[in-house]
Amino acid sequence: MSKRGMLIVLSGPSGVGKGTVRKAIFEQDNNKFDYSVSMTTRKMRPGEVDGKDYYFVSKEEFEHEIATGGMLEYANT
Repeated sequence: MSKRGMLIVLSGPSGVGKGTVRKAIFEQDNNKFDYSVSMTTRKMRPGEVDGKDYYFVSKEEFEHEIATGGMLEYANT
């Protein structure tokens, strides 16, 4: 039997506070959420951790994941 869940997406421009909201949710004792780590080609910012905040990869690695079906969704800006 499979369990159904609810997908919640926190979206907004850089610097708007998505990380702050995520941190507040996950610090709660009654947190029942899982966090999906996104992949990005941008450079890591101070304090960020690869595999926790994002998976930081090269453009070539990112494009390989797209070509081989390794992405659920992606955006190209």
